[in-house]
Amino acid sequence: MDKATHFFGNSVFGQLISLVEPTILAQAVNQFKSDRYVKKFKTKDHLISMLFCAFAKCTSLREVSGAMLGLSGKTRHFQMEHIPFRSTLGDANQQRNAEVFGFIYHKLLKKYHGFISDSRIRDVINKQIEIFDSTTISLFKDIMKCVGRKPKNGKRKGGIKVHTIINVDETVPKMVWFTHAATNDHILLSKLKMDSNTIYVFDKGYNDYKAFETFCNHQTGFVTRIKDNAVYECIKEQEIEEYIHSGVREDTIINFTVKDGDNTRKLLLRKIRFYDREFKREYEFLTNLFEMRADLVAAIYKLRWQIETLFKQLKQNFPLKYFLGDNENAIKIQIYCTLIANLLLTVILKQLTRRWAFSNLVSFCKIHLFNYIHLMRFLENPDKDWQRTIRNEEQLALF
Repeated sequence: MDKATHFFGNSVFGQLISLVEPTILAQAVNQFKSDRYVKKFKTKDHLISMLFCAFAKCTSLREVSGAMLGLSGKTRHFQMEHIPFRSTLGDANQQRNAEVFGFIYHKLLKKYHGFISDSRIRDVINKQIEIFDSTTISLFKDIMKCVGRKPKNGKRKGGIKVHTIINVDETVPKMVWFTHAATNDHILLSKLKMDSNTIYVFDKGYNDYKAFETFCNHQTGFVTRIKDNAVYECIKEQEIEEYIHSGVREDTIINFTVKDGDNTRKLLLRKIRFYDREFKREYEFLTNLFEMRADLVAAIYKLRWQIETLFKQLKQNFPLKYFLGDNENAIKIQIYCTLIANLLLTVILKQLTRRWAFSNLVSFCKIHLFNYIHLMRFLENPDKDWQRTIRNEEQLALF
């Protein structure tokens, strides 16, 4: 029988780790001095250990350490110098600056931008659409301030809020910023880069008329939903042309009053009422894009669902319910390494011509993490060896 064509001299995990270029790691170590006074467990070993945690879905320090010690003979091909004990990994998660891993993530995102970017939407709009939102990850201890009432037993859980910005043509975060869960979402608005070639899309939880005024002053577009209790003055109801989608029920120019201390100013915006036949719901959108077609504004807001899909993807496919440390730094490191793992798998997925669901790819990599098969060849044609074996058996049966 012929040899398996998918056999490879590097494990699946080694092939995934090889996507992290040594130069990027060296830049991170040099900038943050993360290996200063460290004798054994260097930043590279730390990164590999935490990526193993993400890919293998480990839920404890003991599980990570024990699994890697058991696979010590298979770690040489990606040059891991020191496999950590449980206490070593716990100390590193507490002491090594989490921003090292954030730096690595953003460098990798810049390197693989061409693989994951899809410019079709930008070609239609002629502007970059960016979506932002936040998701809260509950913690097992009162590490970071959470929201809600105090439980009857008096023991509150903590929570970390992950503020995220993504480009509409990419499926990974462009910017990530951490705060306590109790922090108001509005604080993210001050972090945004105002650009006339950008349209921001966000939900009505970010409604802030001062921020909307800033968007208008910098000629930066935005699309959101109007609050139910919003107070405004109708200025002009615009005619809806025949070529506009029939779901557009109203297109109105409205005026808001912006209060700044004792001063008040008028802010002119546009309100679009749209009926979605699929969900049988009516939506009211708020924007400063006065020249854009009303149905296109509604379509842009619909793209906001992509960031919800991203949050769901991260929480369902990676161990973000179990953290390997009871301190803020360890939690941030684990989230950054989860984002790196998500990025590496996205790069693999985007290069394939065969369609794979992201969850199936994660499961496959977990099962075959230390098997020596060529990842890309197998994913492109997983049945090749099986079909060849069947053909050989049929030929032998003829004799």
